[in-house]
Amino acid sequence: PRFQYSHLPRPSEAEKRLPRAPHTVLRNGARLYVDHAHPEYSSPEVAHAREAVIWDRAGELVAREAIELSRQAGMNIVLYKNNTDGKGAAYGTHENYLMSRSVDFDHVVRLLTPLLSTRPIVCGSGRCGIGQKSHAPGFQISQRADFIEEEVGIETTFDRPIINTRDEAHANEALYRRLHVINGDANQFDVSNYLKTGTLALVLRLIELSIDEPTLFAEIDQELAHARIAEPVKANQVISHDPHLHATVHMEDGTEQTALDIQYRYLDAVRQAYEKVSDRNHATQDLIDTWQQVLDMLRTDIWQAASSVEWVAKFHLLESLRIRSHLDWGSDKLRAFDYQWHDMRPERSIVARLERSGAVRRLVSEEDVRRAVMYAPDTTRAYMRGGMIRRFPQSVSAAGWEALTLDIPDQPDLLRIEMMYPDHATREEIGSILEQAETVEDFLCELKNL
Repeated sequence: PRFQYSHLPRPSEAEKRLPRAPHTVLRNGARLYVDHAHPEYSSPEVAHAREAVIWDRAGELVAREAIELSRQAGMNIVLYKNNTDGKGAAYGTHENYLMSRSVDFDHVVRLLTPLLSTRPIVCGSGRCGIGQKSHAPGFQISQRADFIEEEVGIETTFDRPIINTRDEAHANEALYRRLHVINGDANQFDVSNYLKTGTLALVLRLIELSIDEPTLFAEIDQELAHARIAEPVKANQVISHDPHLHATVHMEDGTEQTALDIQYRYLDAVRQAYEKVSDRNHATQDLIDTWQQVLDMLRTDIWQAASSVEWVAKFHLLESLRIRSHLDWGSDKLRAFDYQWHDMRPERSIVARLERSGAVRRLVSEEDVRRAVMYAPDTTRAYMRGGMIRRFPQSVSAAGWEALTLDIPDQPDLLRIEMMYPDHATREEIGSILEQAETVEDFLCELKNL
């Protein structure tokens, strides 16, 4: 069944008075809460990479509204969308991908490790300082590379791995697993965000071909054997520390390749595979084309990619400032510029300034982003979660990724609705009954009839 129902006892008055961590689910289906003493916005589930861009940017507007509300309350709070303070502290920008439980996880490790080690060249956000505590001056591509210390592991706050094995599905565990990716940077550029999520999703689909199309998967696996890196953790850092993209890394087949070489191998494998499978569509083709365009620009002249690739834009401005002001890479002025890049205050944000001048390539409109603050995606179960909070907020007692708990008037217990299938409870499935229901009871009556 798409939905499962159960009854829960109402909390006692004593339980209601117990302290709870600040946490809320927003009407766009996202979660906003305190995680390890810092605010965290978790976007709603989305069905494709362009939606990921939209609802991630919606989180930036939520952050800006929080800053303004705190200012009106007499507090001076500043929020930064970045991954390190440059002094040893790191905080992740975590991605989560739903994938088939039937896939052999060895395939995931083997095929995703080279991709994740090299993808910062298209989606890094750039950083002043080399090493976890910036012990050496310099500019690097990724904010996370120096904090990745293992190839595979379960930790997220120390001994951080390239491939994280945390597996809380937040869905039907018999069918799905959640791939938890922790080595990515926080992005404000649409193209970088688009390629960060989109290219990984494309390669995950190739890995799932091991179930649907084993012969085709075997061909892909054999082709990508030439992309396997001998020391991925070291390579991740070597690649990040060379913004000119000349550095080579040692491969398992004995060759030396650049990050661009490896990314082109993945691009070619994806293109060839999708020419042979039936689920190729416009969205897939657009991702492949954008990937190709960005890699071609980086290979020809990195500055051509400055409007699309975030680290390139930051590097260009920092290098210009460094030369103009006769500074070295250890300058506090350059470090201050680096932090200001990630400042969420519109009047202070360097990215906002670049956008106003037309120097940032946007893939989605401001209208779409503003709408995404108020509405959940139509294409996933987030539609029901956000829609219930939008339509019947007084009836939602609790909400999480896989369940809603409702407080129905005149009922002795709370009602828990489990939504274990992320591709159900979409607008197509429940939109008419949710939008037309006059009361929560009306909605539930129609929902149970589905």
